[in-house]
Amino acid sequence: MSLRVVFMGTPEFSAATLRAVADAGHEIVAVYSQPPRPAGRRGLELTKSPVHVLAEELGVEVRTPASLKGEDEQAAFRALNADVAVVVAYGLLLPKAILDGTRLGAFNGHASLLPRWRGAAPIQRAIMAGDAETGMMIMKMDEGLDTGPVGLTARVEIDPDMTAGELHDALMSVGATLMVEALAALEAGTLELKPQAEEGATYARKITKDETRINWSSPGREVHDRIRGLSPFRGAWCEIAIGGKPERVKLLGSSMAGRSGRPGEVLGDDLTVACGEGAVRLTKLQRAGGKPLDAAAFLRGASLRKGDRLS
Repeated sequence: MSLRVVFMGTPEFSAATLRAVADAGHEIVAVYSQPPRPAGRRGLELTKSPVHVLAEELGVEVRTPASLKGEDEQAAFRALNADVAVVVAYGLLLPKAILDGTRLGAFNGHASLLPRWRGAAPIQRAIMAGDAETGMMIMKMDEGLDTGPVGLTARVEIDPDMTAGELHDALMSVGATLMVEALAALEAGTLELKPQAEEGATYARKITKDETRINWSSPGREVHDRIRGLSPFRGAWCEIAIGGKPERVKLLGSSMAGRSGRPGEVLGDDLTVACGEGAVRLTKLQRAGGKPLDAAAFLRGASLRKGDRLS
C-alpha cells in the first residue's frame, strides 16, 4: 500500500524529504513549489527551486501558484484526490480549504522542538540563542502558525561551534527520515498526535539585514553564536581596514577564546578579537567578491597586527 501525496516545498531542505517520500513508494500526485525567481548577476534568468527541479526529474506535475486563496486553486487542489499533503518549508500560508483538502490532512516537517521557535527561521534562531539542542517535528497543520499537534519528534544536539549551515544539513537528513516514518504510521493508523505545550513558545522571525553586523561590545558568547547562527546565510560581518581602507568582510566561522581586551581589538596573530566580555577567534572569513578562507589564508591577503581594531 502507498499514500497519494501532494508535496509542498521549495528549498534544498525540502527536496531531501521529497526524495525520501518518493523512494518510500508513495505516489506523488503533484508538487507545489514557489515560482521560479530571478537569479544570476543581472537577475535576468528565472531559476526553478530545488524542489521544482527534483519533481521534474521524478516526472511529477509541478504547480507554482502565487497564492492558494482563490477558489479555483483550491478546487484544483481538491481535485487531486490526495490522501495527505506533506509540507516542508513551502513558503505560502495554507488556507483552511487547503488544510482540509486531502483525506488525512496536511503534515509539516518543522525544524525545531515546538513550541520553541515557531516561524520562518528556527535553525538560525536556535543557534543565535545559544540553544544546546533542537530537532525535527512532524506536526499536523492547523490554521495557526506552527501550532498543530505533533506526531513524531527527533532531537539533535547543537555542538558549541556548529554553524547554521551544518545544522541545516543534519536536520535535513533527520527530517526526511522522520517524515517517511510518520507517513508509514499514518497509513497504518498508528500515528498518535499530541497537542503542543502552551508554555515555552517562541517565534523565529526572519533574519533581517540590521541583525548581521557584529557589535564587538557584546559578550563573546553572543558574538560567537551570532557568527555561527548566520553562517553561511545571511552572513555576519564587520569592517576591517585592509590596505588602509575599511572593507566589509563576512565572518563565517569562530570559536571562543579565553582572552580580553578593548572591544574589536585584534589580540594576536591568530585573529583573536576582543569582545565586550571575553573574545572570539575568527576561523573563516570572506572578502567581498572572494571565496571563504580560513584565518591563515585570509591574513596572507590582509595584514592585521596585534592592536588593530575591527568595527
